[in-house]
Amino acid sequence: MEFSNKSQDGILLIELKGDLIGENSGIEMMDIVNDKINSGLRLCTIDLSQVRYMNSSGIGVLITMLTKFRNKGGEVVLINPSEQIRKLLLITKLNSIFTIVETEEQAKEHLKK
Repeated sequence: MEFSNKSQDGILLIELKGDLIGENSGIEMMDIVNDKINSGLRLCTIDLSQVRYMNSSGIGVLITMLTKFRNKGGEVVLINPSEQIRKLLLITKLNSIFTIVETEEQAKEHLKK
């Protein structure tokens, strides 16, 4: 899995590519998330549009990120998951825990409320 991140308007924007299976890049991503939270960032978007596959470890990474942000009064929004990832979120009932939107603009609007 590859990922990129940037901070914009008080929001951490993470873009994932490939398979989210919680390998070393999951650890790197969590380090970045911890740094951003410690520096005061409370809002995060995760673009899943280019994620092909996700296993239980990948789900764990998303849940850990959500928990870390919510524990600091923040929020995480998922952007445009593929059909396969949507089905996985539905089966695991994570669609009721995460806010899921189609575009980065919708995510920013939701987080700014």
